[in-house]
Amino acid sequence: MKKHGKKYRAAAEKIDSARKYSLDEAVRTLKEISFAKFDETVELTIWLGVDPRKADQLVRGTLVLPHGLGKTKSVVVIAQGDKLREAEEAGADFVGGEDLVNKIKGGWLDFDAVIATPDMMRFVGGLGKVLGPRGLMPNPKTGTVTPDVKTAVRETKAGKVEYRVDKTGVIHTGVGKVSFDENKLVENTRALIDAVAKAKPSTAKGKYMKKVNLASTMSPGVPLDETVFAR
Repeated sequence: MKKHGKKYRAAAEKIDSARKYSLDEAVRTLKEISFAKFDETVELTIWLGVDPRKADQLVRGTLVLPHGLGKTKSVVVIAQGDKLREAEEAGADFVGGEDLVNKIKGGWLDFDAVIATPDMMRFVGGLGKVLGPRGLMPNPKTGTVTPDVKTAVRETKAGKVEYRVDKTGVIHTGVGKVSFDENKLVENTRALIDAVAKAKPSTAKGKYMKKVNLASTMSPGVPLDETVFAR
């Protein structure tokens, strides 16, 4: 069993495990119990009543959080021709074609997101083993394989996040920083929960949102009242 330090245990004692918190209360509590010396990421975890082994019960999507994530993502765009100029004008940090693909194959991974145009996927497809495990592989479903690189770059820079249920039926996504004011954290978290609620598969049976939890990088989790968000 994992042992926690004194500060973690002191924070945990301030959370009433016998109740579930409203979103406003959870955010307020999380800010009060934060003890790390750095600006922690606030993370939302949702346990879903789906079977991710079934293709029709995969829950996945993207959204631009109302107040971003509190950091600027480093964005790579793999394209050619005029699309390279469009990507640069939109604020992409690195742009290139097959040369950039080869650089990534060689071990360069100093970036947070990858966007590619459809015509370049014949080259990008070979990066699956490198980018896939890191959640960075471009995909049409998440808007990272697109001819509209300008919009894709701007949305990514603005705080676009991807949510995806893992093999255990859990979604785990950042929604901001502890330093955000309460209203911004509430609005970001609500936006993500609402997006996951709307993405409920028609084949999912029983209770959809089984448990919802809000935590920062170092803190214990604060349980949310999932019935407020149920659809």
